[in-house]
Amino acid sequence: MSKEPLYPPFHCSCTPQVVDLLRKLNCSLAITTFQAGKVIFISSHNEDSLVQMTRSFEKPMGIALKDDRLVVSTKGEIIHFKGSKELAMAYPKKPQVYDMMYVPVTTKHTGNLDIHDIAFVDDKLHAVITSFSCIAEINDEHHFTPIWRPSFITELSSEDRCHLNGMVVDNNEIKYVTALGESNKRLGWRENLIKGGILIDYSSKEIIARNLPIPHSPRIYNNKLYLLLSATSELITLDPSNGKTETIYQGSGFFRGMVEYEGYIFIGVSKLRKTSTSFSELAKSNNVKKAGIIVIHAETGAFCGEIKYESSVDEIYEVQVLPDIIRPNILNTRDDIHKMALALPNSTFWAET
Repeated sequence: MSKEPLYPPFHCSCTPQVVDLLRKLNCSLAITTFQAGKVIFISSHNEDSLVQMTRSFEKPMGIALKDDRLVVSTKGEIIHFKGSKELAMAYPKKPQVYDMMYVPVTTKHTGNLDIHDIAFVDDKLHAVITSFSCIAEINDEHHFTPIWRPSFITELSSEDRCHLNGMVVDNNEIKYVTALGESNKRLGWRENLIKGGILIDYSSKEIIARNLPIPHSPRIYNNKLYLLLSATSELITLDPSNGKTETIYQGSGFFRGMVEYEGYIFIGVSKLRKTSTSFSELAKSNNVKKAGIIVIHAETGAFCGEIKYESSVDEIYEVQVLPDIIRPNILNTRDDIHKMALALPNSTFWAET
């Protein structure tokens, strides 16, 4: 009986097209894996391989980007980072290696809210607070400030009633929201997990699509609304005027986490938890041996390549693109070196020890 090869932590393989594409697009990928507790940056290293930067955080989930700012939601905190090319080039551990350094500047203590998607609306950070079935503004005054909840949610309560998970922001406005069920009782979404998903119009609170098989990561690209259907491994478009859907691509695995860049869609693919009773029905037909990222051509739905994790990563939540950055780094607050990285309004410094 042959044994599985042993791989170092976070070892991944990829098709040559992915390396070529990242080089062509002059960008890097940022992903979160709450299961492994990492934020991972992925870049092309040379003509035939990738290079990664992995950094530890407690259950990282959503990523929001705005200009040179990057925000990550974790189990009990939201961490704001400032991006600096100057700090990157002068990084004491590896000078002249990185072209962007994200350094932590503020940490917001939220408590355990099970935050999923986060995004900037104008200059304010908004978050899907899954445990309270609401969308909130994140500011300095409270742990969170609720601003919206579905019409069927009668009160704020930490009961994860509908598993609100996704949020579409377009032209500085929240347009649509996804949930895994239309329930007003504790964990009620689990009763019809596979086919209970819904899409909600944010402004009117009208449910414009039902019976969606575990929707995730709603996004608007080129005036089209895209969704991932995790239960059926589909990338679809959905017409909000009539609820009709069109499958752009169907594969295998649990699709979650999506970003479009220059006509290509990068999708996170997760394995299913073997111990999960909620997803045991899916595990029979919709599991994959390896988690990773697939790349789909948005216009044609053609498969353009993939990254597969051979070790450590089983589940991915978020996928983002870092434009015009080819070797990024990020610091957490566990290593004291972050205290030396200082970002001022018009300059940056590595402080003396």
